[in-house]
Amino acid sequence: MKSSIGSKVRLTVFGESHGPAIGCVLEGLPAGHKIDFDLVAQQLSRRAPGKDKTATPRREEDLPEILSGVLDGVTTGAPLAILIRNNDTRSHNYDDLKIHPRPNHSDYAAWVKYGGYNDVRGGGHFSARLTAPIVAAGAICRSILKEKGITLGGHILSIGNVCDKALDPVRISAEELENLSSKLFALNLPEMEEAMRNEVEAARMAGDSVGGTVELAAVGLPAGVGNPMFCGVENVLANILYGIPAVKGVSFGAGFAFPFMRGSQANDQMYYDEQGQVKCRTNNCGGITGGITNGMPLTVTVALKPTPSISAEQQTVDLAKKENSALKIEGRHDPCIVPRALPALEAAMAIGLLDILAEDGKL
Repeated sequence: MKSSIGSKVRLTVFGESHGPAIGCVLEGLPAGHKIDFDLVAQQLSRRAPGKDKTATPRREEDLPEILSGVLDGVTTGAPLAILIRNNDTRSHNYDDLKIHPRPNHSDYAAWVKYGGYNDVRGGGHFSARLTAPIVAAGAICRSILKEKGITLGGHILSIGNVCDKALDPVRISAEELENLSSKLFALNLPEMEEAMRNEVEAARMAGDSVGGTVELAAVGLPAGVGNPMFCGVENVLANILYGIPAVKGVSFGAGFAFPFMRGSQANDQMYYDEQGQVKCRTNNCGGITGGITNGMPLTVTVALKPTPSISAEQQTVDLAKKENSALKIEGRHDPCIVPRALPALEAAMAIGLLDILAEDGKL
């Protein structure tokens, strides 16, 4: 398995959902950065399971143990290793999935690729549980970005058919993003939370699940960061965002609305502002042109599929008997992964942006 990503700032994730522990190693961080442990705890709390009915009831403390790379709370420049123990595991709930793979889960594809030796307990190495160390690493990267004047955050854009108000792509403030990133259920319109929760509860009561979208943004990025073609800002960020389980779509700026526009509508017309800075009157390109930042807010929309593990009966196959079979999944699962995926996606974005800056020699 390849579970590493990054060029100058490199992340490697290890562990399984029901193994003794999960963790990551983060290489390439600058020495001398004071770790904001409160921020790490805050972001892990946003991702943690067992907090309400939108999430799995599995309860984990998610206390990160830093094994190397930090001395007296300050980065040393050495690889930073983070370990998070697993405690609340119920592996017997997954025994049946060794021969009855879940539709839309990695079970069957991994069974083929790894000759049946893949760990299905809680999804093994394919589990969203592994986003916990990513969130911890991302919080560290986020605080380094903040020192550089770069702030990122996001919100739940939709759950099922219930939608939040999108960010204004031209006028996004650092304060707005920081406020969203402190919330467990981040919305621009808090009054939409009840309707979204009702959407999740309706799915849960039906033995089903529901997906949604999140919107991410970063402000303070200078113009001229990134590279054309295969190492552009979109390329790097999409690569790491797709590493978060359940992600099935990533678009930048107007994204899939572009095919329905004419050039006169799509083009972000430019002007000099009062400070003599080049700005755009619109931001359809999401702050990126030619793979390089243009100084406007960077905006990304991410689509997440419904959780494959549902209690309603589904049709699958019996890998032992080589025949068709019915499947009724037991255990504890998220009826909607969207609220908990948001801090993981923010973390992935932070790690990706820090790598992009390092590649440009701006750390």
